[in-house]
Amino acid sequence: MSTGTTVIKAGVSFGTALAITISWSANKSLLWAIVHGILSWVYVVYYALVYHFN
Repeated sequence: MSTGTTVIKAGVSFGTALAITISWSANKSLLWAIVHGILSWVYVVYYALVYHFN
């Protein structure tokens, strides 16, 4: 396994965990946490743009 692949996997894992955490804090819904975990970084960026930098 190359270093680049390891970095990408770590970034995806971190993005998924971050999306699930943000989703659970905002919605308290397991279904939404799963959906947002699948979307990963897309949801994290969306949440940052819409709610944090508002």
